[in-house]
Amino acid sequence: MSTVNRGINIGPPWFKIAVHSVVWLAKSGGIVSSAMIASQVDSHATFMRRVMQTLSVAGIVESRGGREGGYMLRRPAEQITLGDIYAAVNQCSPEQEQSVEDCDEAGELLDLELEKILAEAEQQTIDFLRRYTLTQVMNRVDYFVN
Repeated sequence: MSTVNRGINIGPPWFKIAVHSVVWLAKSGGIVSSAMIASQVDSHATFMRRVMQTLSVAGIVESRGGREGGYMLRRPAEQITLGDIYAAVNQCSPEQEQSVEDCDEAGELLDLELEKILAEAEQQTIDFLRRYTLTQVMNRVDYFVN
């Protein structure tokens, strides 16, 4: 199996690995351990548990404890979008507003404006990615479960 990272890093660092993991879960159709997911997406099981925990908090996957436990999709693949996954791994949260009075220097004001612009760009990215469901992405590639 080829490695997930192909040198193109757009979005949050965990985005690609999370998409591969969720696609793999969709293809497997059942409960899968973090170790099995990690081996399929060429990652470490501990890191995979972190990614899956983030996806679980976002309502994308469900975790089951115990000896036969693991992860499964919480919703059908056609109801999960790339935007959902992106937002989950990016841990999008409302930004803390900082007032202009808190900024004494022009550089700080510029930083604030850049942060606002980047936040807007990121929201547009999420909105764009929400146009694509997991099922649509899987149909665009020849993805096999080993």
